[in-house]
Amino acid sequence: MLISKLLSIWEASVRASHHFLTEADIVRLAPQAEGALRHIETLWVVEDDRRPIGFMGVQERKIEMLFLHPDYFRKGLGKELVQRAFDELSVEFVDVNEQNPDAKMFYEQMGFNVFKRNERDSEGNPFPILEMKR
Repeated sequence: MLISKLLSIWEASVRASHHFLTEADIVRLAPQAEGALRHIETLWVVEDDRRPIGFMGVQERKIEMLFLHPDYFRKGLGKELVQRAFDELSVEFVDVNEQNPDAKMFYEQMGFNVFKRNERDSEGNPFPILEMKR
């Protein structure tokens, strides 16, 4: 039940922020997102009135996922989650889609810098990834 709610948040967030993805891309990526949610080392869920509105997943000092429902964009929740990850998990890394400049700017404001570019994401999809380190 929780996973399906988080996948709905993932989809809404992706549709609002990943404008480079086609409908077919989103449908194809959904099972990968579900698998990642089920197997992530640390998963924090943000709630409002006891319903999920966002989540962050961390694995081995790397932010692997951070998605908020679009109604909660730009309200400081992402910043709070990243700061908590710094404080509690000593996070140092994050990957960002190159075609998502808002995410890149957000992580730069949080102290990350690009150190490597890859033509494909970790699943082999043709979406350039920027590897960032704090």
